[in-house]
Amino acid sequence: MSDTEGDNEISFPVKFLGRVEVARSDGLQILSEAVQSLKLQRERRSIPFLPQTPDQFSSEKAARKSKVHLFLSLSGIDILENKTKFLLYSCPLSTISFCAVLPSSPKVFGFVARHPAADTNHCYLFQSQTFSHVLVSVIGDAFRASKKEESVRGGRDLIVEALRHKNKMLQRENAELKRRLDRQTDV
Repeated sequence: MSDTEGDNEISFPVKFLGRVEVARSDGLQILSEAVQSLKLQRERRSIPFLPQTPDQFSSEKAARKSKVHLFLSLSGIDILENKTKFLLYSCPLSTISFCAVLPSSPKVFGFVARHPAADTNHCYLFQSQTFSHVLVSVIGDAFRASKKEESVRGGRDLIVEALRHKNKMLQRENAELKRRLDRQTDV
């Protein structure tokens, strides 16, 4: 585990197991199903006569580059290839709906994120010898901090809007008082 750029971003070295499209956006069952799906994909790749889907090729490339750095910030999670620092995936925190450690294998953890362009969810799976629980906790904390920051920004937006409304009301009242004053001075 290492800190980078002050307290704005944190990096963890982990093993990337793969990314799997999932039907639902949350639940421990999703992690288990995603692990099973990855196992099936690997078994299919070992049988040469079975056709492979295009998504399997991207998973296969990522699996070859299994050591990654997981960069976590208040804006999102970036998954970078270990040696080249090539960006494999980037997931804004606002798209992440679930994160947990696999109960049957405490070294495996994952998170589910909604694809920004398509109406699909993907489960990203990782393995860490020592950081699984810590990472899930840190991702959860970052998610909560991001939501809190969003709500504060949203609250500020409401305050600004309320002040704008109050300003308009005072301008109208001021204009009305000016008209009354002008009428009284004309008489």
